[in-house]
Amino acid sequence: MGKDEDSMNSKRVVFVTVGTTLFDALVRAVDTEEVKRELYAKGYTHLLIQIGRGSYKPTKSAGGDGSLAVDYFTFSSSIAESLKSASLVISHAGSGSIFETLRQSKPLIVVVNEDLMDNHQAELAEELAERRHLFCAHPHTLYNTISSMKLDSLIPYPPGDAKPVAKLINRFLGFPEE
Repeated sequence: MGKDEDSMNSKRVVFVTVGTTLFDALVRAVDTEEVKRELYAKGYTHLLIQIGRGSYKPTKSAGGDGSLAVDYFTFSSSIAESLKSASLVISHAGSGSIFETLRQSKPLIVVVNEDLMDNHQAELAEELAERRHLFCAHPHTLYNTISSMKLDSLIPYPPGDAKPVAKLINRFLGFPEE
């Protein structure tokens, strides 16, 4: 069975997480018809959205008939199961969500919340994107990021090596480079 054939016959889940934050802009962005059509065209079959404290409720759908199945929930005691079953993760820029996803070796699109003041999370996401461990987007650029992403261009994040992250944090805090 070829790769394309295999992906058409299996469940391929896109898991979206906003963590404990309020990030309706991300939920709205993934709930657009153009984003859902693009994900489906790329072989994904299900879209599972964790909406957190947000008030925007995405449109649920059973899928099939040439479209994604869409479901959502507010919180879960652990997103580990959702991460484990995901073929692609779209996440807010929280460091916990980012590193938990990278540890699972899942392709990741980090969406930066432009409403946050003094957004150090954006710097972390942009640095990791520059190192090609993930893709970085904003709510208004999510569709373009999905349509142009090449998953084979990502480089796996080396587990257990905290030096690059510590260096990044030290630089952000203004400590001299060693």
